[in-house]
Amino acid sequence: MKVVALAGGVGAAKLLSGLVRAMPPENLTVIVNTGDDFSWMGLYICPDLDTVTYTLAGMDNPKTGWGVREDSFRALNRLKELGSDPWFRVGDVDLATHLHRTEQMRCGSSLTSITQQIAERNAVRCKIFPMTDVPAPTLVETNEGTLPFQDYFVRRRCAPSVTGFSSRGMEGAHPPPGVLEAIEGSSAVIVCPSNPFISIGPILSVPGVREALRGTTARVLAVTPIISGQSVKGPAAAMLKQMGLDVSALGVAELYRDFLDIFVLDQRDKALASRIAALGMRVHTANTLMNSSEEKLDLALGLLAMVS
Repeated sequence: MKVVALAGGVGAAKLLSGLVRAMPPENLTVIVNTGDDFSWMGLYICPDLDTVTYTLAGMDNPKTGWGVREDSFRALNRLKELGSDPWFRVGDVDLATHLHRTEQMRCGSSLTSITQQIAERNAVRCKIFPMTDVPAPTLVETNEGTLPFQDYFVRRRCAPSVTGFSSRGMEGAHPPPGVLEAIEGSSAVIVCPSNPFISIGPILSVPGVREALRGTTARVLAVTPIISGQSVKGPAAAMLKQMGLDVSALGVAELYRDFLDIFVLDQRDKALASRIAALGMRVHTANTLMNSSEEKLDLALGLLAMVS
């Protein structure tokens, strides 16, 4: 079975860590959001790509969900002593990734080739693609005006009320070679339990991706990022509420209804099953919380059984 996964950050990384244990990793292709990407101190930062790569390499920091396990912050602390405002937390080992990526991009390498090189150097066996090789940063429309994503998410800690989203540069974006072919040739596509607006939404906005999901013969499945009306992690539930949408797994299913075959609902929300099924998709329930490595594997095995 060949599987494609659409992935954002921490929630996706948890599921992916189960999938690479549940199936041959070489048969898994991961398409990762790059709407979070931005420049910091002259370096090109790819938060979701790094979270996915570090997790699959066994380097992730389980306490934060981002960065490298047991990383130090001497460089960041020194920047602060020198008078800089190091508002974005970058550890010393993590810094090496950003330095390498930025230098390779300056020399003309594509983000795809750099991403796959970094994955290979870290013994990651599945294929990891950025959603596009061109910068397409997410902009958050708020009651305080339009904010770059990292300003909204990190500087402002998601405090402004969200009214919508846009992207700078998406009109010139296209999927890297191999992405649409992977979707077309897959047995299943799994939309990971990531924020539907800022993690999955940008991937779906890349020209050709949503159309490929509608047209593929593969079964397309999504795992809810909302349990009992709450985000497992991050601002997804708050965004649904602020935008006047149903603050539940139903609200997420409605966003994907044009291409989904199966929606995986958390067992705590089984009462929503009939309403989601009325959207025209099959509904399965499972424990989607993934607090342990065993739960990650169990969910991954369950998803593969649903689409096999």
